Amino acid sequence: MLRTVVCVSGGGTNLQAVINAVEDGRITNVQLVGVISNNRSAKALERAQNHGIPAFCISPRDFTEREQFHEAFLEKLRELTPDLIVLAGFLVAIPPAVVREYEGKIINIHPSLIPSFCGVGYYGLKVHEKVLERGVKVTGATVHFVNDGMDEGPIIAQKAVDVEEGDTPEVLQRRVMEQAEWILLPKAIDDFANGRIAVENNRVKTTDVTLCEPSLCIRKSV
Repeated sequence: MLRTVVCVSGGGTNLQAVINAVEDGRITNVQLVGVISNNRSAKALERAQNHGIPAFCISPRDFTEREQFHEAFLEKLRELTPDLIVLAGFLVAIPPAVVREYEGKIINIHPSLIPSFCGVGYYGLKVHEKVLERGVKVTGATVHFVNDGMDEGPIIAQKAVDVEEGDTPEVLQRRVMEQAEWILLPKAIDDFANGRIAVENNRVKTTDVTLCEPSLCIRKSV
């Protein structure tokens, strides 16, 4: 079983989609061993507890120095010994030490079609505000591996979602979650857990046939 930790800052709707998919068998070979939030009032922590998943809050506000937070975050991950770390709306920059230690084992869901509307300052509702401000006709979501850049890791999967007349940021956010995020993220986790993903030359290859053992699927080119 692939030991999986989910990191989330807010309501945890993507977390719930993952939990549901594990429980109904759409994600296989995965054990959810912990949920980490930087926000002690995050509903995601309650969602985790309701399903018997250990939940932890590690907040930068609890430390006088950012480096102390980084050390505490890494220490908790080491304690949980994950094979995969899923960023499901985690609004904290991942410390470089974590990226190095878990290279090729961190994936993120982003609410746009990368490389559009991503990078510094593009998170949560702000993404959808910018999409509507720019007047694009199609948006969507992306699952990608995490590297030391901001939303720059190899893309695993994307799904387009139409922008409709009269959309508000909140309405569009919900549609992107329902039509893209809640579909893409569970599928990506299941593919990773069952060895259907490999990264070569900074590009992701996927197949319906197992490519390799999950622990060996990610090359150093990630």
